[in-house]
Amino acid sequence: MSKSQVNIGFLIPLTNNLKEDDSASKLPISEGANVFGRNDICISDKRLSRKHITLNASIDGSVDVVVEGSNPIVINSGDQRRKLYSRDKIRIADGDILELIPGHYTFKYVRSTVDKHIASSQAHKRVSYKGKGVDEAKKLVVKRQRQVSEDEALARILQMNELPPANSNEGLEAIRHFSVPKEKFHLSFRLLQVQGLPPWANSSSISIGDVIQGDVLVAVLSNYMVDIDWLLSACPVLSKIPHVLVIHGEGDGGVDHMKRKKPPNWSLHKPSLPISFGTHHSKAMFLVYPRGVRIVIHTANLIYVDWNNKSQGLWMQDFPWKDQKDVKKGCSFETDLIDYLSVLKWHELSVNLPSIGNVTINPSFFKKFDYRSAVVRLIASVPGYHMGPNLKKWGHMKLRTVLQECIFDKEFKNSPLVYQFSSLGSLDEKWMSELALSMSSGLSDDKMPLGLGKPLIVWPTVEDVRCSLEGYAAGSAIPSPQKNVEKEFLKKYWARWKASHTGRCRAMPHIKTFTRYNGQNLAWFLLTSANLSKAAWGALQKNNSQLMIRSYELGVLFLPSVSKDHYCGFSCTDNGDTIKDLHKSSETNTQGHRTKLVTLRWQGNQSSNSSSEVIQLPVPYELPPQPYSPEDVPWSWDRRYYKKDVYGQVWPR
Repeated sequence: MSKSQVNIGFLIPLTNNLKEDDSASKLPISEGANVFGRNDICISDKRLSRKHITLNASIDGSVDVVVEGSNPIVINSGDQRRKLYSRDKIRIADGDILELIPGHYTFKYVRSTVDKHIASSQAHKRVSYKGKGVDEAKKLVVKRQRQVSEDEALARILQMNELPPANSNEGLEAIRHFSVPKEKFHLSFRLLQVQGLPPWANSSSISIGDVIQGDVLVAVLSNYMVDIDWLLSACPVLSKIPHVLVIHGEGDGGVDHMKRKKPPNWSLHKPSLPISFGTHHSKAMFLVYPRGVRIVIHTANLIYVDWNNKSQGLWMQDFPWKDQKDVKKGCSFETDLIDYLSVLKWHELSVNLPSIGNVTINPSFFKKFDYRSAVVRLIASVPGYHMGPNLKKWGHMKLRTVLQECIFDKEFKNSPLVYQFSSLGSLDEKWMSELALSMSSGLSDDKMPLGLGKPLIVWPTVEDVRCSLEGYAAGSAIPSPQKNVEKEFLKKYWARWKASHTGRCRAMPHIKTFTRYNGQNLAWFLLTSANLSKAAWGALQKNNSQLMIRSYELGVLFLPSVSKDHYCGFSCTDNGDTIKDLHKSSETNTQGHRTKLVTLRWQGNQSSNSSSEVIQLPVPYELPPQPYSPEDVPWSWDRRYYKKDVYGQVWPR
């Protein structure tokens, strides 16, 4: 701790009952930088770093707290409770309480009783320059005090804007207040549960057991990596489902293991990869029930760490069987789904379904369900050289085509873009401009183009990975080499992974999202398996007449929409004749509702405009993203890191 003649205040140790602990020593705070850690409070708990926090104290009594350690701290100010992570900063006031580890090692900041007199004296000395009279010096003291007061008021305003009251949707723990009724789940998506987080951070989050449940007759599981041993232990019902088809992207070793371990009711299929360096990367589930089909689009491999340790996202919706009179009726969701499934070319399954009879499980089978209540669009990628009418069916050209048909509010003109993902391909400026053109498509309500948006890339830093729940091990699921990450032109795109409001700062992202936003309002939002690469999104060739894609990807695009069926809650697993309710609602609700997409930190009054339904999406990271500081280094997995992580490991191990 730095020495100074001016004592600003003390950190007073408190008991569990928040009473002053007379058995422990006060920690004095002097003007300037004060560093505190486990040695200063004489404990051996290694969750506390030797340099855990820095308190930058000013002569006016204000103190800025900077988190230096890898573990978070908590600041309690009045009825507000805020968790800060490594390198976060906040100003504290007299009486604020600090938890150096949440729930442990609690201190109260108490301003010194004599500091006001000393501060005034010191300030007077500092402004009594040679040649200035006493009256002029006093004026300068008064001016400086007024500036300090104004600065403190501004800081309080900024802090209030940054941290509204605990019952606000924009609070630090905003996900605590996120709740989606079952009948409206298809309008939003969910984050997956993460082990090791406090209960509030897993509010409204789901596990694989919440998804695969009930009387499933046929399951089609699409993924890249599949750990059968874990999957069967996490979801035992899969061993009892009569027919399970696994569409995967595993290599020969993984395939051999799956063949040995799979139950007899399972079939395996790996789609062809006609272009080198491609993968089957789509992550989806198609679960057939006696009452309908459940479609799930998500971002997690079927492995333990993806469903327990990462920030992940999942969307699902149940759809009923079509009435006989509607068999030939379709919609854009159905067309996109059947187009995508048809490319996979799996071996058809002949099954006998109760009350349905003998059916063949092929892409055409999925035309038997009524998708008219879908409010998302499917954005898929499939390998190939796509031209002519297929040019706009896949990849970023599909996204461009869908967005071009949409009308957005004027506030999104030239508004920024966010690309967030977990693997970075070998990119160049030309392709980044090509992608931005697709991401920026759409018209405003005055029929003018929205215009190009400036993108930022949300990507974990080395420190984020080092201090994560898994330590450096998390970096193995962020598999981007140094040669891709450290290209000079990318520096202007980098932004921090900050996820305090969802409690996921330390849960490294495997989720992939792309969005256009203004404040906490979203023009559109895409949850997808696609990383930022030409292989996933495609690259235009031959004077923009051909799109080359290497990999299979699948995502759902949330758009502001007008739908008559928003309030129709059909479920494959609930009892009751909700199919009739669905059709009744379709007939009676003729006006429809326009949806407005917002983040969890949005602050507004939904009831102020009854014609618009506000849909909150649990975007896990903060908007607007915070650009990298000069000290931030983007993670790349093939570099050596000698600074030990939270488990005392270096990288590579």
